[in-house]
Formats: sequence, C-alpha cells, structure tokens
Amino acid sequence: MARRVIGLLESYIHELGYQAAVHFELEGCYRFPAALEKKQLDFQRLNRQLRSLGIDAELVPEYWRNQWEYVSVFNRQSPLKEADNLAFALEKLPYLFACQGVEQTLIKPVVWCGDKGQLAPGAGNVFSGDPRAVHIPNAVQINVSASDPAGENIIARHGFGEYLQQCFLQTSLGCCLLYLPEAEAFERLALKSRYGLANELCSPVDISGGHQGSIALYKERGKHNQAMGVEPLLYGPDHKVLLSRQNWQKTARVEHRLGASSRHYNPYLNVVFALANLIDALEVYSKQACRAALKPSPAPVMLPTALDRDEHGFDAVNLFARQTWFSERINRVQLYMQNAGLLTGDDLSVENSGKLGDKLKNSVLAKYQKRTLSI
Repeated sequence: MARRVIGLLESYIHELGYQAAVHFELEGCYRFPAALEKKQLDFQRLNRQLRSLGIDAELVPEYWRNQWEYVSVFNRQSPLKEADNLAFALEKLPYLFACQGVEQTLIKPVVWCGDKGQLAPGAGNVFSGDPRAVHIPNAVQINVSASDPAGENIIARHGFGEYLQQCFLQTSLGCCLLYLPEAEAFERLALKSRYGLANELCSPVDISGGHQGSIALYKERGKHNQAMGVEPLLYGPDHKVLLSRQNWQKTARVEHRLGASSRHYNPYLNVVFALANLIDALEVYSKQACRAALKPSPAPVMLPTALDRDEHGFDAVNLFARQTWFSERINRVQLYMQNAGLLTGDDLSVENSGKLGDKLKNSVLAKYQKRTLSI
C-alpha cells in the first residue's frame, strides 16, 4: 500500500510542476569470527555487487570500528526507486557481507560494546588510554529536495528550504513511530546521557533545526560547518585541488537525521513521510508565501522515551495514533487527483480503495495491535 501512496504523491508533485528528490543514508556494523578479527572488508567488491543488483548506492567505512554506511548515489532515481533500493539492500546486505566471511551483519539501532575507547578531554579526536566500551548508535538519514521544470534545485529559493525544514519540525514528533520503529531505537537516544558518552557520540537526541540540528537545512554550510557544494575545477600534478568553486545551491537540502537503523525500518513509509512534508511546503511555495509563513525557530523538542509503554501516552505508538496530519495529507492528495481526473494506469485502482491515508495509518498501527492504545 505504501508503494501505491508514493506513486500517488509523486504524481501530485509532478502536477504541481516539480520533481522530488529523496535519498537515504544508513549505518550498520559487522563482525568477523574471532579467527578473522583483523580482516578488512573489500568495499570496492561490495559496491560492484550493489551496482550489479541495480541498487543506486555505495558502501563506505564509517567512524567506529567495523562500522559501515550505505550512501545513496544521485542517479536521478525517483523516490519510489530510492525506497526500492534501500528495501532491496536491507535484504541483500547480510548475504553480501557473508560472502566475505562476515559472521554478523548488524542493522540495528545500537551495537552494544561495538568499540572501545574514550576521547581525551579537550583533545578533539584524540583517544585516552581508557579502554571502556562504546555502544555504537546507527542512524538512518533522509535527504529531501525538489527541482523545478528546468531541473534547478529550489531549496535555496524564496525561503523554501526554511519552510520545508519547518514542516518536518512540526510533523516529526507525531510520526516518530515511522523512523523509530522498535524499542531499541529509544535506547539509542539515551546512549549519551545514560552511559556518559556525550563526547564520543554525536547522534541527535531531540527534534531541532538550524544547520546542525536533527532536522538540518544544508545551504552554504553543512553539519560540521564545512562548505557545501565545493566543485574542483583544477588539479595539480600531485592531484591536489588548485582551484574550486562553491555551488551550494545545487546540493542544498533538508536532512532528517533522527531515524534509527533497524531491520524494522520501512523505507516506503518513510518516503511517504518525506513526500507528504514536501507537498505541504510546495503548496505554500507555489503561492510564493514561504517567507511569510515562517514562524520563529522553535526550541528543541524531546522525543518520547518509549515505543509503547509510557503510562501518560507520550510514546511513539500513541503519538502516531493521535496525530491526524499523516492520513489527512494523503487523503487530500487522493481526493484532488480523483476530482481532477488525473489518475491513470495503475493509479486507477486507487479510486475504489477508500481513503488511502486512513488505510495506511491503520496498517502501521496494526503491527502494534496487541499493545494497548490510549487514543
């Protein structure tokens, strides 16, 4: 059902005159058997295998020992193809890693005792001699942008990026079940405070904006204050860049950094979430009203501490059950497309499907139907 909704939302975005771009980044870890503990992964081989499978992504080493990152490659794939890519990768990665002797492929929010070390106070990335365990958090990020009919990125225009970021800031609490789909995802949020790892870990723990928050707007500067969109123009004989230019307008985007890596993470539902926010912003942008609709930057908002056990109802399942934005946004698009006679091909089956937004929301909650909902 989520695949059908993605197709519906994409069609509506095209009707508005824009093209959506959604890209994933996902972290995980691996473990070799003790006899192969010092073996290194052949990432070039893995990336050849991904290409042969038609997956628009690459695998690269990440910061912690035996940590990897799946990074989407920008091949102008549609949001639906991007969801297919990640879903297929989640299925195939354990096999690809096992072909190199990996004993465990860990696609989970926390890899307990995944590394050792403590950063020396005031020493940047220099580790002290303390061999204490570090519990590694693994994240999923979604990058979202849109282009006009000429193919130009509109994130940097007329406050659109700021307004899209505001949309995500408003909807991310009620929809946190989509990107934090299991109990361990909430343990991941507490790693820094509970285990004294604030210096070692940089994962976000709340809903915040700016260019370094958990819902970040990247324009001239990125997460680490680095210049964005730097394009080399001239190389020296030693392959050092002699001349470059900064084209940050091309790479500008909103990055949603709150997702937890998990076998339960559903790429299709999260692409629906991304496109629904994008549609909210595009409708305002089409009226040239983004700047006027901006509100003062909100204070950071804490995420719930539990999946479904909070006695006060401030947990992910109850928050999603109570919010109405997700289903109503989809229903409004469906109604518009039906009334305008714009459903063609496979989309025609949508007409007799009832309210797709309600059905999709209920299908998400059905996975937790054995738990008590205080709606």
